[in-house]
Amino acid sequence: MKLTDKLKTFERQVVFMRWGGNESYGRLNYVGIDFVEFEVFDADELEFTDKILINSQLILEVVINGADISRILAEYSGTLPSEERNI
Repeated sequence: MKLTDKLKTFERQVVFMRWGGNESYGRLNYVGIDFVEFEVFDADELEFTDKILINSQLILEVVINGADISRILAEYSGTLPSEERNI
């Protein structure tokens, strides 16, 4: 099974990815045959900043689940606006 086939099941999820000489937390927006669209998460600003296309042959590591990813999701969720209900 190719890496892109496996990553296809994790589209729209937050992951840690290392490719070429870079690494970052972000969201897999789209996984194609030759490339991956990756939206970079800025941990300082707590927002998604850049969308980049990465050649799938350059991907060295992808972490799907773990304590760091859960922490990033919790911090990001805390910044989302909540719906106030008047009761």
